[in-house]
Amino acid sequence: MAFLLMFVTLLHLITLAMLFIATMEKSWWVWDSTSNSDLWYKCTYDNATEAWLCTSSKETEWLQAVQALMVLAVVFSSISFLVFLGQLFTMSKGGLFYITGLCQIFAGLTAFAATLIYTLHHSDILGRVPDSNLGHFGYCFILAWVCVPLLLCSGVMYVHLRKRE
Repeated sequence: MAFLLMFVTLLHLITLAMLFIATMEKSWWVWDSTSNSDLWYKCTYDNATEAWLCTSSKETEWLQAVQALMVLAVVFSSISFLVFLGQLFTMSKGGLFYITGLCQIFAGLTAFAATLIYTLHHSDILGRVPDSNLGHFGYCFILAWVCVPLLLCSGVMYVHLRKRE
């Protein structure tokens, strides 16, 4: 039981960190090594100053939906972890971690919705740039997709996890 508890806790922390990185880092769409876009900014590397020059992304309805859903996923997963810690120390023997599991499942569903919207509407989100077909999805987008099954699996594990002495 202690091994399972440590595994679920570690999985939760790793998934939360991956979800936070996927939400905040600057690589959801990459054109080349000197230009990329994320949920918040479009950045270009300036060779003259050797610095990244970033401008705010153009606000579209799809981008706002993805931003809101990814932030909600981080919030749900964070709340889930805090509730888990509270339940771990206050719940009676034999209790199930229903609230923790449901929050984690909601985090997985919101991350799924966000990445699905970005997958289907990335051309609208990126705007009408002439070279939008030359780019590809970045590592943060892939990281967000990896988080979806991990969040859902950990949520299901929490629902079936019983507290023992």
